[in-house]
Amino acid sequence: MASSAESLAANLNMSAFSKATELKKRLWFTVLALIVYRIGTYIPIPGIDPVVLGELFKQHGGGIMDMFNMFSGGALRRMTIFALSVMPYITASIIVQLLSAILPQFEALKKEGESGRIKLNQYSRYLTVLFALVQSYALSIGLENAMGGSAVVIAGSFFRISTMVTLTGGTVFLMWLGEQITARGIGNGTSLIIYSGIVANLPNAMAQTLELGRTGALSTWFILVIIALIFGVLAICVFCERAQRRILVQYPKRQVGNRMFGGEASHMPLKINTSGVIPPIFASSLLLFPLTLASFTNVQQKGGWISDIVASLGHGKPLFMVLYATLIIFFAFFYTAVVFNPVETADNLKKYGGFVPGIRPGKNTADYFDYVLTRLTVLGAIYLAVVCLLPEFLMSRGAIPFYLGGTSLLIVVSVTIDTLSRVQSHLIAHQYEGLIKKSRLRGGL
Repeated sequence: MASSAESLAANLNMSAFSKATELKKRLWFTVLALIVYRIGTYIPIPGIDPVVLGELFKQHGGGIMDMFNMFSGGALRRMTIFALSVMPYITASIIVQLLSAILPQFEALKKEGESGRIKLNQYSRYLTVLFALVQSYALSIGLENAMGGSAVVIAGSFFRISTMVTLTGGTVFLMWLGEQITARGIGNGTSLIIYSGIVANLPNAMAQTLELGRTGALSTWFILVIIALIFGVLAICVFCERAQRRILVQYPKRQVGNRMFGGEASHMPLKINTSGVIPPIFASSLLLFPLTLASFTNVQQKGGWISDIVASLGHGKPLFMVLYATLIIFFAFFYTAVVFNPVETADNLKKYGGFVPGIRPGKNTADYFDYVLTRLTVLGAIYLAVVCLLPEFLMSRGAIPFYLGGTSLLIVVSVTIDTLSRVQSHLIAHQYEGLIKKSRLRGGL
């Protein structure tokens, strides 16, 4: 009976999908937009020697460049027009979001509703262009000085200006493309761009792992254990990303004329991992930046206490593990406090007449939200630290490719869950529209 019910539900979903014309248009637009993005990751910027560039990445691998290369879908390693990807836009959006929680002017814009949101988005775009210009200029200077200047065919002002214009234009185009996917496609456009870049390079990472097994660098049993761990971590990620604490919220009844309205009960969902993938990204950036800087300045060859610290910050080292876990836990609490304000949530609930049963509205409700959210964030921070440290341990012990890191798995899982939930929402909305049309036809008859 259970199997027949599941097959019936699957047939109903397939039939609903075949009739959802609007959903299919959105899916096709998303796919075509992502194809355009992937094509752009293979168009190189002018004036770069690809052979020398490949040697440069081999020498300075394992640092922040590998992480940015993962987010750009391999575009940074190929030094293409999308080498910066959407990272300047994400950085600008996070800064504007932080400012909206710190500065009163930005907080007032946040409370204005749609008009305030449009202004904040505009500030994010301006900051994106600024960050892209700065990063592209720094990248052009780094390329001119790397490998004795052999990575650039003709160095000089023209190369710097052309690199800044090309990379900034690529970032602005991706920012626009992400907004178009969000408005006319399915899911969050910026997240899908990063997601497609990670997924496109996963087969290459798996091929590298299998090649290590073929050459004898990794044993067959170790590869099987890695595959089992990947599926296990994916299952844990799916469970924790969907897990939530539902707080019961009650609304009182209101009498309008002779009729009674309201009295409904709803739930306020609080996720275990409210901060998402921001803590691992921030923690990785802070830890890998000095490591990358040291590799470019040849600190380790000079010796001294600085080289000892740099060596201790390598992947899989005890100091790196401790600092990485500490930063992840810190940013998990910090970013959760930024995105969820218990006092503001309690005030909004009180304004619309809602209350938590057994809790007095106002300050007591805010304290209760803060108490529950703190306990959930402890679990979420531990979950993020474990998921991110386990791949780090495997990469250090078995030379596993960087693409199989915890941050990439978290992004893949969270974006997949979000996109599937939006597809399901479109299907449900389409079914409701069909029911409304049928009821109108019957009423007309």
